Amino acid sequence: VLRCLGIPTRVITNFNSAHDTNINLSIDKYIDSSGKTLYLNEDSVWNFHVWNESWFIRRDLGSFYDGWQVLDATPQERSKGIFQCGPASTRAIKEGDVNLDYDSSFVFAEVNADYVTWICYSNKRKKRIYSDTRKIGKFISTKAVGTKSRMDVTDNYKYPEVKEISFKISYSQYKNSLRDDRKILVTAV
Repeated sequence: VLRCLGIPTRVITNFNSAHDTNINLSIDKYIDSSGKTLYLNEDSVWNFHVWNESWFIRRDLGSFYDGWQVLDATPQERSKGIFQCGPASTRAIKEGDVNLDYDSSFVFAEVNADYVTWICYSNKRKKRIYSDTRKIGKFISTKAVGTKSRMDVTDNYKYPEVKEISFKISYSQYKNSLRDDRKILVTAV
């Protein structure tokens, strides 16, 4: 519809797309001391998620946020009481301006959340045992103009990761959790 109105619009695909249900900008996985997964929240990572971008001038946010805006026609969470998402400025997402209106924090988490594993002890204490800052938001793509090839637009959404953070844990604490997500790499001690 936006293209019919003369507004430049394109489809975007995000691989390893986070679904941050509590808007804390991390995807939290909880395990008990034996390594069994505890289902304490509804955060998840999807293989991929698709949305649209349209080119807008943002008089409401200021010219710094002009350009590509995220519009998700399949929102999974309520925003201001209804199922909607956007228009969130890709510039705001890249800069981490998550306090702006129009769901910039949700889209930021979709492409840039940290994937964190916590061990929960019987005394209600929890400890972070693993954190991956690179797992979420891979190969953010659109179709290149005039060809059938993929154009990578990841740099429009996030800065390159420059430092890897890892937490060492005992193998026995994490072995059962590896069955749930074999893609996580940890250093066993």
